[in-house]
Amino acid sequence: MYRLDRSAFIIQNFESATHQRQYWLSRPPGERLAAAWYLICAAWNLDVEKEHRLDRNHFSIRRR
Repeated sequence: MYRLDRSAFIIQNFESATHQRQYWLSRPPGERLAAAWYLICAAWNLDVEKEHRLDRNHFSIRRR
């Protein structure tokens, strides 16, 4: 699907950064969400295909 090159780092000027923004805004919302989910999974070392649930042992609802 996607491939993250961790060795790549590009210093951009404002014009090329605007071009990247325009590119992603031109993509369909589903593709943007899939790319964002991939980056989140890569950052947190999660499996992209697995559904991740909130651990209810650490979080609870309190009434006021």
